[in-house]
Amino acid sequence: MTPVHAVERKSELPSAHVTPVVFVVDDDVSVRESLQAMIRFAGLSAETYACAHDFLGRPRTMVPNCLVLDVSLPDLSGLDLQNLIASERTDMPIIFITGYGNVPTTVRAMKAGAVEFLTKPFDAQVLLEAIRHAIERSRATLVEEVRMQSLRDRYASLSPREREVMALVVSGLLNKQVGARLGITELTVKVHRRHVMRKMNARSLAELVDMARRLRPGPVFGAALRSAA
Repeated sequence: MTPVHAVERKSELPSAHVTPVVFVVDDDVSVRESLQAMIRFAGLSAETYACAHDFLGRPRTMVPNCLVLDVSLPDLSGLDLQNLIASERTDMPIIFITGYGNVPTTVRAMKAGAVEFLTKPFDAQVLLEAIRHAIERSRATLVEEVRMQSLRDRYASLSPREREVMALVVSGLLNKQVGARLGITELTVKVHRRHVMRKMNARSLAELVDMARRLRPGPVFGAALRSAA
């Protein structure tokens, strides 16, 4: 099953004043209630769920967050839930809790990206410290997501010809060489180059090169490179 989630959209970077959310998925009601009280006392928002499917029905949040996840659940296991959300909730670090930990389970969880693996009963301060670390990691991921989306949007505003000029300019070619490659005049290249710099909000060639480096894994920029070649 691959759940489809609605996304709470925010155009601005995650604010330091936004209350982070800690999600708790555990089938033991006493554990959920005690963790919820502890998390709220620490000044964070807490949402609790008794099973993985209930949690999966919750739309993705665009505020700093983390997931405190029991390994053993009545439907999907915690490890299976981790696999399900690994690609679509990269901003959600996972802290595993379990009543009976073992080395293979711990290794599997940590290799899949968990930030902590705690065995019940655990020290409340240890869990809170893990939560704070996870929240900061989530905040950094969300900030980078917003910045990358802004960069992709600026790149999308370029015309096909401007993308070709950008691809050749950042590869190190001079305006005259770019013109020869594309079959246009050097003056036309300069005009396109000015448009690229303005639309990309690049203050220097070095900054434009860095933007291209960050875009390069994407198929759109790759297509522009192939077209300009």
